[in-house]
Amino acid sequence: MFRRSVGIACWLLAQHFLQRCSDLSAQVIRASQSVVLNLAEGAARGGPAGRYHFDRGRIRIALGSAAEVSAVLDLVDRPDVAVRPVELQRVGAMLRGLTR
Repeated sequence: MFRRSVGIACWLLAQHFLQRCSDLSAQVIRASQSVVLNLAEGAARGGPAGRYHFDRGRIRIALGSAAEVSAVLDLVDRPDVAVRPVELQRVGAMLRGLTR
């Protein structure tokens, strides 16, 4: 999930279609970076006795940011961005699973 999120954030940084909409470009880049950073921070908090544990608050923030990235990609609505929303949906599904 983390690597997929990093891949999406890096992909967004390299996209030229976002240059036409500088306000959306800045927003989607911040949101994609928020997913990555909140996953990292949530995982770093750890759990009891060294068990792997995610901070649910950070996961919820990451989930909201992933939804924001998805919404911006919906607004752009270009055929060449169809692959990344699938990756983003996978990340969102994994994040939803961690909030339960």
